[in-house]
Amino acid sequence: MNEIAIKTEGLTKHYGQVRALEDLDLEVKTGEVFGFLGPNGAGKTTMIRTVLDLIRPTSGSASILGFDTHADSVEIRRHVSYLPSDLAMYDDLTGRDMITYFANLRGGVDESYVNELASRLQADLTKKIGDYSSGNRQKVGLILAFMNKPQLIIMDEPSSGLDPLVQREFQTMMREVAAEGRCVFLSSHTLSEVQRVADRVGIIRQGRLVDVEFVDDLRSKAVRKVELQFTQPVDASVFAGVPGVRDVSAASHHAVMSFDGKMDDLLRVATERYELVDISTQEADLEEIFLEYYRPEKVS
Repeated sequence: MNEIAIKTEGLTKHYGQVRALEDLDLEVKTGEVFGFLGPNGAGKTTMIRTVLDLIRPTSGSASILGFDTHADSVEIRRHVSYLPSDLAMYDDLTGRDMITYFANLRGGVDESYVNELASRLQADLTKKIGDYSSGNRQKVGLILAFMNKPQLIIMDEPSSGLDPLVQREFQTMMREVAAEGRCVFLSSHTLSEVQRVADRVGIIRQGRLVDVEFVDDLRSKAVRKVELQFTQPVDASVFAGVPGVRDVSAASHHAVMSFDGKMDDLLRVATERYELVDISTQEADLEEIFLEYYRPEKVS
């Protein structure tokens, strides 16, 4: 099987004057969980639907597992599962009936594996879909996505309605897929989930891909919160000229700031005039990094 799960080249989708997706070049590899981040309206769902040949691009091309997404769309569906954010189901069927229906469309799946997934997700498949809460409907959707063990699982906002314990089990399931050499493409604005489970993330803004990074690399070069404690009162203005320092506040013997520069520069200034007692740093989480990409001055 091809080592590239998803590849797009210049993928573009316009709706009249609306540029929903613009010149997207992306490679997602097998054996990874790839997080696709962006707020509502950024172009995440348009990208997924275009790649899956559910809508046609204005220009550009895409492939899945080495297959052209338009010419080989039938073959692709043998290897891919897709869980949309707005999955439609038959309310009069039970969860079990719904799964059996889709399993038959797939040509049959391992029923013992379906039962294992239902147990792990705490899904009661005996009730009618119409009687389910949104979270229980989502559990059925997850079973549908995982049950045939596809090479690529594409999910759009899959954690909606899930309680924290089920979310944790779902994250374990995604890591297991990657460990088996398969791939998960996770489109989400639930940043805490992506941070815990993804190997790499792509950030999309106004239809354009603005960055692709390993999660650890993205966090390592992000803005950190730094707190300094001194033996005497400190003036915040002392740190104003240090490269990478911003949003400094000082109260009595403490100074707190956001910092993305060299620590040597900061410590040199801090110890020139004051006696430093303690220093603590807090690494930015993915949410802070994400919001940094969406600061007003960065949006064109």
